[in-house]
Parts: sequence; structure tokens; C-alpha cells
Amino acid sequence: MDWLTSENLIAVVTALLGVLVSIGVAWYQWWVLRQRRIGYRVQLDTAIGDGANGAAASTGTGTGAAVRRGYFNASPGLEDATLVLLRIENDGALSVAHEHYTDGDDHGLTVEFTGRHVKAVVVTAPDHPRLLSHFPESWTGPAEGATSIALPKVPLNRGAYYKLLVLLGGGPIGGAVEVDGSISEGRVHPTRSLTPDDKPPVFSRAALSVTVGLTACVVALAAIIVREEVPPPIGCARGTLTVTGSTAFAPVAKELAKRYEEDCAGATVLVDAHGSATGVRELDAAGKKAAAAKKGPPAVVALSDGHKPNGHPELRGTPVAVSLFTLVVHDGVPVTTLTRDQIRSIHRGDVTNWSVLGGPNLPIRLVSRNAGSGTREVFQRRVLGENEPAHSSLDCEHRDDPRAKVTRCELDSTEQVLEAVARIPGAVGYGELRASGTVKGLHRVAIGGRDADVDELGTSDYPYREIEYAYTWGEPPAGSLAASFLTYLTRGAGQDVVRVHGHLPCATPKGLRVCGEE
Repeated sequence: MDWLTSENLIAVVTALLGVLVSIGVAWYQWWVLRQRRIGYRVQLDTAIGDGANGAAASTGTGTGAAVRRGYFNASPGLEDATLVLLRIENDGALSVAHEHYTDGDDHGLTVEFTGRHVKAVVVTAPDHPRLLSHFPESWTGPAEGATSIALPKVPLNRGAYYKLLVLLGGGPIGGAVEVDGSISEGRVHPTRSLTPDDKPPVFSRAALSVTVGLTACVVALAAIIVREEVPPPIGCARGTLTVTGSTAFAPVAKELAKRYEEDCAGATVLVDAHGSATGVRELDAAGKKAAAAKKGPPAVVALSDGHKPNGHPELRGTPVAVSLFTLVVHDGVPVTTLTRDQIRSIHRGDVTNWSVLGGPNLPIRLVSRNAGSGTREVFQRRVLGENEPAHSSLDCEHRDDPRAKVTRCELDSTEQVLEAVARIPGAVGYGELRASGTVKGLHRVAIGGRDADVDELGTSDYPYREIEYAYTWGEPPAGSLAASFLTYLTRGAGQDVVRVHGHLPCATPKGLRVCGEE
């Protein structure tokens, strides 16, 4: 600590202040402004009827006089007509999916026109034509004389937009046009078109260059004074960590591993998932081997769908999130809900053809997970109430054991189950909720009329759910990569990744309540 003189202390404090100011500006621009948002703005509001134009002129609103010829000037019913062009866009940093609209099941957004009623509407998407598929023939648009338009739940990627060209009656132009709706973890807000002069930069180029230059100089000065090896960022650790276990939670683990490596230089996180029970056994074996060699705890984290099996007393579990699972069937079977009794009858072999359950004349083929799967264990315990029957098929299509009452195969991962169900007519299986929405050729099946919905956790009696646990060999040492990664997963930036993948983090207020009830 010989370097800690008053001059050196001032230099170090100055460096820290410079860095904090830079981080604060960057945080505000790249984090505070990054959220799920839908913006809207009126790009055109003009009179096409003489009555609407006159009313606008008398009230001092609108765009002023218009020159009309032909149809607009002579057709009955257009005397007070106006045209409004409305742009609706995703101007946030996150995509808006169907499930992010929370106003109701039948619509996503509502457009309100004050003082005017809707005659007709045209929807266009010049740069994103696929968005028009979300306005099917079943969407009838507004009723004649309505003052609002209920829009479907249109998924919007970043920067995607569509436009509404609305013919209105009742004039005048310039009346309020508002878009209302609720977005999960986001908002709907008005925007405006800006020219370069309307939007000055936060810093001028000269000021930005001076600020960056001074910060770099002061940091360099502090580094010369301290002359120590730069430690990893606060909360980070170096080394190699293996994450094993649940295949259903593997997509979360892989994205978190990538982000942790980007945030923490010198760290390598390997994700090697083969099932919950398999991962727990691998961790237990690694821990016993390290203990026999009188070494520290192994750098292994095992993710498990639910509590670990009995017989592993040294393992310590940390609740991470509530995961939802769902039944899935091949798209050739139009069944959308099954009772728990029907599910049991299918697995017992009492029902072997979909025609018995209101479906087509197709044999039922069960596509299941292997014995080490936490997804399977949760299904048996929370939905089936008993063990699944023995597997009787190697290819999931043909019964190899003539004595078996059902055709049932076992696969190693969630991805394999979903791909098989999508490929084989009459197939039914199960998997993690979000993963089931990424495969074409299959659809989800409600249980007892209840759909898997993260927003209903804590209020719904949907049975196919479980807490995801992260297991370590004992308490991971402070400062270890295992401890750091667990903190990153449960209380750090990992919560956003967990939430985006369709799980409810246990460390949130709602998650604490739901996880504590289990």
C-alpha cells in the first residue's frame, strides 16, 4: 500500500468518477432505453369531404383547405369524411410476441378516434408483408359506425411496423387518435417523426472526443500508479465450469454461459446436458472423486427439473425458476385439450386410437423421455400420477413388443421428442413450454382445459410445472466460478434471460411466492 499517497488517491478517485460517468451515460442509453415498446403516430389526417374541411377551418384544427375533384367532391356520404394514416411499430429493443399482449384473448391493441366514426380500414405492411397474415378473414375489422378498431395480437420484431389507412366520418380533421393496450414488461406510446435537427446528440463530437480522451488518460495514470494486475470485474471469476443436467433448461443455460463469458474475461462455461437425474449423478460422482483426492469442490453445476433423487446428501440445491411444460400432439390430430383421466387411459393402453377422443382414425403413439429425464419425472408425478409403461418401440412408429398395449419410445432430449412428434402422425409427447413453440408440425394440448401460461402461475391449477434447481457439491466457495455463476443465474442479469425463455425467476416477488409454495 506504499502507493496510497494523497496524490495517488486523488488520481484513482478521479479515474473512478470518469469511468462511472461514462458507464452511467452508456447505461442510460443502452439499458434504460432498451425495453419492449410499441409506438404509434399519425402520418396523415386530411379531409376528403367539404363538411369535414369546413369544420376544421372553423375550429382552427387539421391541415387546412383541400382541393377535391371527382368522386371525393360528389359522392354522398363523404361530405364530412376524413382519411387518417396511422403507423404502428416496434420501436423498442425487444421483440413483441403474441403472448406479450395482455389486454385479453380476442385482441391486442385498440385504436380510438375522438369525435369520428369508422367507415372502412385498410391494413398495409410495405416492408413486412408477412405481418398481414395476422389479419385473417376471421378478423372482420370495426363495425359500421364504431369509434374504435380492435387490432389482433400482431407479433412485431424490432423495427417492424404496419399501417392503417382509415376512412372516417363525422369530421373534423385533427381529432384525437390514440392507441391503447397493455404490453408485458413494456408500454404503448405515441411517437413523432424527427428530422436530424430535431434530435440533437447527447454529446457533440468535440465534447465526446474530449470526454473519452480525458477518461482514457486518467485511467492510464491510475493504472501506472497502482501497477497491479487488473482483477476480474466485481462478481466475476476465472476458470472453467461445467453445467449439466436438464435438457429442458439447457437453452437458458447455453445463453447464460455465452453472456457470462462475454461479461467475465477468463471464464469458460461448458453446457453438457443429458437429463436431470443424469446430471445429478455426474455431479455426485465428481464431488466424491474430488473429496477422495482431498481437493476442493468440483466446478460443476447440475440443473434439475425438481428436487434431486434420494441418495445424494452432499448436494446443495438453489431454486432458480418455475418451469412450465406442456403436452404436444402431431398437427394431424385436432385435439386441443385432454383431461387427466384421458391422459392416464392413453398411457395405460385403454385408449389406443384418436377416434375415441374425437380425433381422426389414427393409432396413438407415445413419444417419451428416458428414465434420467426430469421432464418425464415431473410428468409422471404431477400429471399421470403413476409411472409410464415400459417402452415398446425403437423407432417410435412400430411396436416391437407384441405383448405391449401401447406403442411407446424413449428419447434422450426435449428436442428429439418434439421433432419425433412433429414427424410421426398420431404421435403425442411432452416438453418444455417455450421449446414446444419452436417446432413446426405439432401443437400444444391443454390439460383439463387449462393452458400453460407463465402469467397465470400462482393462480392457475395447471399441473405440469416444476421448480428448476441448480445443484452444487456442498456450498460453493466464495469467489469460485460456481458461486459466481449461480449468482449470475439467480439474481443477476440471468433473470432477464430466464424470463425471456418463458420461465418465472424464483428471485422475483411473484417467484418467491410461487417457489415458496412448492
